[in-house]
Amino acid sequence: MKLLNAVVLLSIAASLVFGQTDRDSTGNGALMPLSEVRAGMKGVSKTVFSGAVPERFDVEILGVVPGMIGPRQDMIICRISGGEADRTAVFAGMSGSPVHIDGKLVGSISFAFPFSKEPICGITPIDYILAISREEKKESGPESRSFSFSELYARSIGDLFRLQRGVSGVVPSGTGLASPLAVAAGQTFRPISLPLSYSGVSSRAMELFSNELSAVGLMPVAAPGGTAPPSGLKTFDDGTLTGGTSVSVQLARGDFSLAASGTVTLRDGEKVYAFGHPFLSLGGVDMPMSESTVVTVVPSMNNSFKLAVPGEMVGTMTQDRATGVFGRLGATPKMIPVTIDLVNSRGQRETSRFETVTDEFLSTLLVNIGVINILFSNERNIGDTTVDLKGEISLKGGGTVAIDKRYSGPAAAALASMAVSTPVNLLLRSRFENLEIERVRLRISVAEGASNAVLERISADKTEVRPGDELKLSAFVRGSGGRIYRENFIVRVPEDTQPGQLTLTVADGAETQQGSAVQQFTPRTLSELVMTLNKARRDDRLYVQLSRASSGAVSGATEMPNLPPSVLATINSGGMSGGFKPTTSQVLVEKELAPAEFVISGKQTMEIVVVRGKE
Repeated sequence: MKLLNAVVLLSIAASLVFGQTDRDSTGNGALMPLSEVRAGMKGVSKTVFSGAVPERFDVEILGVVPGMIGPRQDMIICRISGGEADRTAVFAGMSGSPVHIDGKLVGSISFAFPFSKEPICGITPIDYILAISREEKKESGPESRSFSFSELYARSIGDLFRLQRGVSGVVPSGTGLASPLAVAAGQTFRPISLPLSYSGVSSRAMELFSNELSAVGLMPVAAPGGTAPPSGLKTFDDGTLTGGTSVSVQLARGDFSLAASGTVTLRDGEKVYAFGHPFLSLGGVDMPMSESTVVTVVPSMNNSFKLAVPGEMVGTMTQDRATGVFGRLGATPKMIPVTIDLVNSRGQRETSRFETVTDEFLSTLLVNIGVINILFSNERNIGDTTVDLKGEISLKGGGTVAIDKRYSGPAAAALASMAVSTPVNLLLRSRFENLEIERVRLRISVAEGASNAVLERISADKTEVRPGDELKLSAFVRGSGGRIYRENFIVRVPEDTQPGQLTLTVADGAETQQGSAVQQFTPRTLSELVMTLNKARRDDRLYVQLSRASSGAVSGATEMPNLPPSVLATINSGGMSGGFKPTTSQVLVEKELAPAEFVISGKQTMEIVVVRGKE
């Protein structure tokens, strides 16, 4: 009997020292409110240093700093030691490690000083972490969004995100050293970085997006595991994602994989709390959540990091908030399947299949990486190439955005990726209630060398015309080898054209688009947005326009030229505001020339006078 009592007492003492029993790991243990935390208290934390089993280390409370996390959100300061922590100190992937004092859960290790000589950490109190589950995701209703001409023709992922900052501020503030606080990085608590394990992606492709990834606090780390087709939802049990285990949030799965890894703070039934700081500050989200195993923690003078391999999906992360992330086991997220069929410059065929999370910021980035990756993996990375891109973005309900682009030169691969990711971004940012991207299918052909030409001049057989006349035009373009090429075509002046001056414009699609109503369109329905995207002119060929000065307006995505003065006066009066935008020109004729051997760019204009026809 005495021996039995001794065993029981030892078991109780062990649970107090190590801070968590099996019952606590499921979220039913005692919690220590912030008001009870005092300097000098000692406790334990745990995280995975290798494999899948958490290991314990010691924690000493140094004090509490008011308002350090945010308004009325205090941070607990601690020092860690003991066990593997003596070897690794604070490392990327430790975020979310639960801290227990006297068997009570205090919070999670989430912050640290960059370049600190001692393992001083910031703990997010458990009260703030548990509040995340009360911030349920709210579905967006129908909402019209304005899109600029520049966004439709963004030339790089960085350009697109910079444009979006000015429109909607969707890019979260970063935790990278490129931030405005870089000069004070060593004196400011920062969220502990999240290692972004990647596989199936070339280092060269990842380097192109390093600025965007570091700007949101992600640390790319090559994963040792191979790629595999996306798996279904694994059934969870009592041992799935308990406190201290490693958890991964998968951004892309399939022939290339990207997953950010951290530590689970608490599991309560099917609810999982992790990280203790934001992932990307995206609010309500829908991302695959999986178990992960740790190969090792790599000590580094700069920033030690966890080398993790994501496992099977067990649930969905639904909240990404200021004090951590929250997910539910057993839930399945909505993903965007992407298939890319490539015919490379040597005639070989390659197919890449992957799926990405559905998010207006991340989906754009991930589609870019996917397209760039297959091109870089099969083609030259330096020098000129010509990329012919065709495909479609299929929407639930039958809508389709067609993609038909061609680029040539040293940046052809990057421009081709933008031709896909830009419409994906615009669709997701529109946030129409019935919007769901079912799949993206692409067909890409690549040839080595440049195939560019520049429009140098145009000529017409006459500059004075009557309604119904034909204009015989010639366009002269200079190819990349210096040779001049001539293309002839005919434009007919409409029969009902009023006398006066017209402007004849021959230009590539991007230049021609600048004079169109799409510069200021505001789609009011999803079908209107799809129609406008499909009407966007191709920037690899020439267009001919006859236009004249006009007083009109744009409503939604519809242009209304030559409005009567009384209508214009009503629109511009103080009694009406919004819904209409003025235009200054009317396109009478527009003709798309057949694609040439070259990718032609440039713009030329000339004036044409319309005189009265014969009586």
